[in-house]
Amino acid sequence: MKNTTIAIVGAGMIGRGWAIVFARAGCRVQVHDSSPEALAACLARLPQDLAELQAHGLLDEVPATIAARVHGCATLAQALDGAALAQENVRETLDAKRAIFAAMDAAAAPETVLASSTSWIQASAFSEGLAGRARMLVGHPVNPPHLVPLVELAPAPCTDAAVLERAQALYAAAGQVPVRVRKEIWGFLLNRIQGVVINEALNLYEQGYASAEDLDHVMKDGLALRWSFMGPFETIDLNAPEGVLDYARRYGPSLKTLAESVAPNAWDEATLARLQADRRAMLPQEDIAARSRWRDQRLIALLAHRRDCNTPPAPTTEGEA
Repeated sequence: MKNTTIAIVGAGMIGRGWAIVFARAGCRVQVHDSSPEALAACLARLPQDLAELQAHGLLDEVPATIAARVHGCATLAQALDGAALAQENVRETLDAKRAIFAAMDAAAAPETVLASSTSWIQASAFSEGLAGRARMLVGHPVNPPHLVPLVELAPAPCTDAAVLERAQALYAAAGQVPVRVRKEIWGFLLNRIQGVVINEALNLYEQGYASAEDLDHVMKDGLALRWSFMGPFETIDLNAPEGVLDYARRYGPSLKTLAESVAPNAWDEATLARLQADRRAMLPQEDIAARSRWRDQRLIALLAHRRDCNTPPAPTTEGEA
């Protein structure tokens, strides 16, 4: 990755996270934002983010060395110059995506992969009619991408298979965990699964089955503990003595009945106002930013723990137990 240039288009929270991902992997990172103030804020915040990673032993180099690989660019053309991959992070509207991808398609070299961080919009929607649509895809991260490694690769039907392979190799080399969305679907994979959880949590809250605090406990002190290192299919495979089929025989009928009883939540304004009031009673508005930083610190600590768990034990010498 040390001879690879990456363009980051859009320098907000997601763009800054992507800049860290690629810079710590050794890439030259060229960042552009249409707002000079946003670009300056991104570059100013980088040393702090990198110092937090260093404090938990998650960097192989000192922060200054990594930060020096990140370069602010006044124009989109400068950011795209020589880039193997351009990661777009502008506002989440179809019009904005279409406009920026048309501009990137016109300015980038033909071999540059053009990827969007969009959470919902399908690649075929923003690439339609563009000459270089075969090199465009979604590379959807989890926020923040430098702390949560998953990235969903969601190509359009017209995306070239070789482009998808190149994108997957670049993300993996940068330390991310790329997964492929095999067919276009609105919301991709993570947000569809997350959306189901949030929908039912809102239903249970709205209908008076539990408080907002207790529903958060159900996740963070229950499901999330095993889901932090196992997915749902591995979970059910291990939750019955003979695996998936055994689990299905034991619990399938009940889960099918449960699924049939789940209704889409209407996101009613009165329910949301009550939830807002409950959350503000637990966390005042002025403390949200500090709590968000606490969240990032917990994610960093979890990353360090996962790294330590994945490190093979040191070999023993003769005579040691």
